[in-house]
Amino acid sequence: MEIYADPVMSVTEKADSSPLTLADLASDRVIGSGLEKLGLGPVLSEESSATDYGRRSNWQRYWLVDPLDGTKEFVKRNGEFTVNIALVENGEPVLGVVYAPVLDVCYLAARGVGAFVRRGPQKIEAIRVQERMPNEPLRVVASRSHSDARTGALLEILGEHETISMGSSLKLCLVAEGRAHLYPRLGPTMEWDTAAAHAIVKQAGGRVCDIHGAELVYNKADLHNPEFFVFSAKDQELFRKIQSAG
Repeated sequence: MEIYADPVMSVTEKADSSPLTLADLASDRVIGSGLEKLGLGPVLSEESSATDYGRRSNWQRYWLVDPLDGTKEFVKRNGEFTVNIALVENGEPVLGVVYAPVLDVCYLAARGVGAFVRRGPQKIEAIRVQERMPNEPLRVVASRSHSDARTGALLEILGEHETISMGSSLKLCLVAEGRAHLYPRLGPTMEWDTAAAHAIVKQAGGRVCDIHGAELVYNKADLHNPEFFVFSAKDQELFRKIQSAG
């Protein structure tokens, strides 16, 4: 937050042309140090993702971290960036924490416990996904910084809808807490972008799956995610429409 408040923000580019700030690196150091002390498994982070798959493939449990998700939102200073921390077991995110420092909103979930949100000093509240009611417009959450024609075409096919713009993994969390019915992601993402929020969506009664209905899995040889959709696990009608449109 000190870096966020600095009027002179240093921004460089990674090899893939995505932005990098001192906050990404500082957050990575703090989180990595803290998780290593817990001793529950190795840490794989966006900023230290060069671990060879031959070594990673033996990991049954590990931490998957995005120390600053939504760097573009951070640079724009719109507050819609998060810190994402997930515990992954055998390819499944079983614990997730998504924290938005500016908004002071924390989403958290653990397998068998449930999904929750804490806003500021308020008490923690349980959250659940919501199915669309008959004749209710479809509420779709879309990326603040990554719009694309294919997503627009899909939404036209799905019919009447309302769009909520949001940055970072908060998009998945809006579905988890019932503020949106659908988040379609047809652009590129990495495993650390989604793991923590995936755990939250799943424990809230939702799905994060590809066009074939397969849940996203983690610690693949290629750390890129496929295109995916986030929605209530009970809303199979919506998913059938997505599949037929795809």
